[in-house]
Amino acid sequence: MDTAQPPAAARPRVLVVGGTLAQVRKARELGLDVVHVQYPDAYDRGHWPYVDQALLLDYGDAGRLLPLVRALHAAYPLRAAVSLFELGLLPAARINEALGLGGESVETVELLLDKGRMRGRLAARGVSPVAAAVGRTAADVREFAAAHGLPMIVKPVRESGSLGVFHVRDREDVESVAARFRSLDGAWSARDLADAGSFDEFLIEEYLEGPEISVETLSFDGRHVVVAVTDKETGGAGFVEVGHMQPSAAPPGALRDAARLVAEFLDAVGLRNGPGHTEVKLTARGPRIVESHNRVGGDRIAELTRIAYGVDMERYALAAGLGILEPPAAAPAPRGGAAVRFLTPEPGRVVEVTGADEVRADAACVELHLGARPGSVVSPLTWNEDKAGHVLARGATAAEAAAHARRLAAAVGIRTEPVG
Repeated sequence: MDTAQPPAAARPRVLVVGGTLAQVRKARELGLDVVHVQYPDAYDRGHWPYVDQALLLDYGDAGRLLPLVRALHAAYPLRAAVSLFELGLLPAARINEALGLGGESVETVELLLDKGRMRGRLAARGVSPVAAAVGRTAADVREFAAAHGLPMIVKPVRESGSLGVFHVRDREDVESVAARFRSLDGAWSARDLADAGSFDEFLIEEYLEGPEISVETLSFDGRHVVVAVTDKETGGAGFVEVGHMQPSAAPPGALRDAARLVAEFLDAVGLRNGPGHTEVKLTARGPRIVESHNRVGGDRIAELTRIAYGVDMERYALAAGLGILEPPAAAPAPRGGAAVRFLTPEPGRVVEVTGADEVRADAACVELHLGARPGSVVSPLTWNEDKAGHVLARGATAAEAAAHARRLAAAVGIRTEPVG
């Protein structure tokens, strides 16, 4: 046993729903007794040193999960259920609510998952006014266009990862987008999606013109601390993010306005503890909320925050409400720059991958992840899961880190050939 940790009997027992091995390891390093809920095929012997008990099942099945957790809690009481993974957020909230453990309410998590309900709550509170409606048919799209004009956005009511986001620019798009959206139904499994039935309806929103940032926050009993702001770059046919950098290069006034808006937003949806990842557009009318999640940012944003600001968002997320980490008194000052660049080669079957060793040996490289290998197939870039890998780099400033990330990404050669 690690003598730096309290005895097992004295450790707070936390149930971690889904997520990565690294996150489970961090929970143990925090001195927590870990119960891990995971899909059977995502759990292996690498978890054993960090996990005291494991429940291996489809944790989206509340009818199976809750009775097991109740029985476990009766024998070995839990302090909290937590998840850092999109599909685990609602199960964790349901467990906390069922066992009276506190944490973010099911209502708050549902408001963040359901963008239609989120827009309704914001409209009722007068926060971040954005024209929006839930639709099912081409007639609904035509009606919205007549009322609010073009361009506009059609996207899933639920889901994340830039999945199924359509930019409707002209009348032809208005007539076709409902059918194009519905054609996505059945293309992904329930383990890919936050809601397997999410293509039955869609959210229609006015298009928000301006750069997009994400605001990374930690909340402590309703006190919201902005830890970092991330600049984003999108590409592909939709709005897939191909690069991130911290700290943000947005003007200080715009960042202050965005921070105030995000605090109002978090209050409006009732998020009081733990992490938040809130996407914001900086428009000519002021900042506007795009969407938000009660988790750390994906796409290596949490790692950028650790490098650029010295704050491990995942540790705070795992310890939320337990009183074992000292809350920051104020927003941290940046220590340097960090950036990630995603690898987006031409679609097709991978023939050759070159340059990886040289990139990993570069002093600016923090991490190279390659999802593409000879024989694998690169899909067209339609959502986050279509990326072929990433390069994460550091620099004295965000601009320097971003330049390094672009340079290193270009040095990774992924040659493909047409399939079929």
